[in-house]
Amino acid sequence: MKQQQPTQPVSGQPEGNQGEGNKEADRHYRDKTRDFVESGRVDDAARRASPQSSQEAEEMRRAEEEGRSRAKEEDPLLHKGSQGGAERR
Repeated sequence: MKQQQPTQPVSGQPEGNQGEGNKEADRHYRDKTRDFVESGRVDDAARRASPQSSQEAEEMRRAEEEGRSRAKEEDPLLHKGSQGGAERR
C-alpha cells in the first residue's frame, strides 16, 4: 500500500495544530499589532469603538461587569500608578 504524503493548504503552511505556545501565531499577532499601532490609526479606532448612545454604553458596562464576574482576579498592573498608587477593585 502506498503511503500518503501530508497535504499542505493553499497558503503553503503545513497543516496541524501547534497547540499552546504557537510561535507562528504569536509572531503574526505581534507583527500585525505593531503595524497597527505604528500606523497611527489607534485613536480613530478607539473613537469608532466608543458607545454611540447611552443604551449602548449601558450594554457595554454590563458586558464588562459580567466578564469581570467570571475572572479569577484582576491584573494588579492594570491600575498601577492610578489613584495615587492605590489598587482599584
